[in-house]
Amino acid sequence: MSKISIRPLADRVLLEPAAAETKTSSGIIIPDSAKEKPQKGTVVAVGIGTKDNPMTVSVGDQVLYGKYAGTELQHEGKDFLIMKESDIFAIV
Repeated sequence: MSKISIRPLADRVLLEPAAAETKTSSGIIIPDSAKEKPQKGTVVAVGIGTKDNPMTVSVGDQVLYGKYAGTELQHEGKDFLIMKESDIFAIV
């Protein structure tokens, strides 16, 4: 994992979303128009937390998050999501 120059503030987390599935388990190829937005990703950077709530996720964790959570952004040609830690459901 390369070092990234974005540093989230407070309780925000920067994620790299997992790639969308291209095939079903039975081998059927899914067209681009039918692919679902992934709900799993890797934590790339974390903020320092708030004084009442320290961060519970760390860089490198695989996490599950809400379908419409976060804000999409592009940095150096890669897609990322930035969201509050409370939008993360679980560490996988």
